[in-house]
Amino acid sequence: MNLHSRSVPSAPIGQQPRLRRFLFGWIVVLVLVLAPTAAGAVSVKDLPSTPPASLVLDSADVLSRAARASLEQQLEAFHADRVEARLVTVGRLDYGLTLDALGQALLKEWSSKQTSLNQDNSASTDEALLLLVDTQTKAAAVVATPQLERQLPPELLRSTARTTMALPLKEGNRYLQASADGLQRLGTVLRGGEDPGEPQLSEDSVVKSNIPSREETAGSNAFTWVAVLLVVGSVVPMLTWWVFSR
Repeated sequence: MNLHSRSVPSAPIGQQPRLRRFLFGWIVVLVLVLAPTAAGAVSVKDLPSTPPASLVLDSADVLSRAARASLEQQLEAFHADRVEARLVTVGRLDYGLTLDALGQALLKEWSSKQTSLNQDNSASTDEALLLLVDTQTKAAAVVATPQLERQLPPELLRSTARTTMALPLKEGNRYLQASADGLQRLGTVLRGGEDPGEPQLSEDSVVKSNIPSREETAGSNAFTWVAVLLVVGSVVPMLTWWVFSR
């Protein structure tokens, strides 16, 4: 009979709770660090799938009641030109989603629902115009249905978003002014008037224009989060291990 049987050594019983505490601490750290970055991010599915009753969808909650009422009046004025104009504000976009892409997706979804509704009511279909504001990056976008782009060319939509609307946003979070100025410029062109053009930048505005672009901001934020994750993910679990191993 072989009396020299071998058994596989196992981890000491006292170390098993410590290992579990270490893993638990690591999981808690990741949840605490990563959860805030995902919370509140907006994608197409987070917004109404049908055109809302109000022409102003302030999901970022940055407009006062008076501001919303004022913008509603400007947006309703586009009905005279057979245009359904809307304004949407968002607080933070989902990862990888651009403001223009969000606008195009909403425009496509809402336009299809509006077209179906108009057909059911035997009414004519209006063209759609959508202005969007990202309050995190202080950026704006303007998108329109293809037929409307004959009157409002893509160059005009981009210029309105990147200059007429973006300047008040970056200079002082003036969401009402940015939206009102953009609507006024587009409405003037739509009604056959001459394009007022881009706002004139003063010397102070030129100096303040050193604010990083959306791409630079996104890259900076990504680097910061990587650094935070590396530091927190390394130091906190080590401290947790040290505390519970004493």
